[in-house]
Amino acid sequence: MLAWALLVGLSFPVVGWLGELPPLSLTALRFFIACLGLWALVRRAPERWPGRRALPWFAAMGACLAGFFGAMFWAAHHATALSMSTLYVSVPLLAYGMGLAVGVERLAWRLPAILALGALGALGLAAAEAWQRGGAWRFGTGEAVFFLGCLCSALYPVLSRRGLVSGRLPASAAVRTFWSLALGGVLVGALGLAVEPVIRLATMSGRDALLIVYLGLGSSALTFWLMQRATSVLGPASITAYGYLVPFVSMLWLFVETPSRLGWVWLPGAALVVLATGLLLARGDDAPEAGGRRG
Repeated sequence: MLAWALLVGLSFPVVGWLGELPPLSLTALRFFIACLGLWALVRRAPERWPGRRALPWFAAMGACLAGFFGAMFWAAHHATALSMSTLYVSVPLLAYGMGLAVGVERLAWRLPAILALGALGALGLAAAEAWQRGGAWRFGTGEAVFFLGCLCSALYPVLSRRGLVSGRLPASAAVRTFWSLALGGVLVGALGLAVEPVIRLATMSGRDALLIVYLGLGSSALTFWLMQRATSVLGPASITAYGYLVPFVSMLWLFVETPSRLGWVWLPGAALVVLATGLLLARGDDAPEAGGRRG
């Protein structure tokens, strides 16, 4: 999950290098490229084709991906980046609550305390960026839609964990990643066809194409595969909590690009994020088996 946070954090500046392309269609293309890369692993797996028990779970996981990315891209035109990053810190706590409801998390005080600590750190980083940019936080329609996307994001690892420990999903992380991305890509692509000028993909440059291949393989296939690998040993809340490191990585990249942005205002949030991550690593695996099996 540390590698996952590094890859996701570095993907944000890469996305910024792309030209003006339809975002939903671009995401569907990324997922398609990711599936092509994963097929080399999936085609040798004994459970490469989903059975009747697994297909509804993959469809639900794909719907979570489509819901999150659809909400994110719509909200990007109706909410500020600060508002979205602030709302996103709720995802680990949402995942913990959902995990408790379906029996893949234990009721305890340590994990919620660590999640709250990490959330405070992430909020501190968002506040530091807002202070430097002179932005302000508000809650409107865009924020409400993005919060629904956050619910979808929190539900994805909960479904993955529940399906795995109940024996309804295959043990192979590559197979789980492939089919959730495939069905999610179909749903995102259909949404893009309905609301976007897909013909604008034809304006893609060679540089854009190379960046999309990188994002598809490195930022989609590899990151979701790492998340599915972690699902076999970590609970949903612990997995999503590593997302607190994403703004930390983005902050470090910002300092590399613009050293003048470095200042004390970033220190409190960064320190809390690092402390929360250290506590997560020290805590180990507290995810229950819920009467199921390990992947």
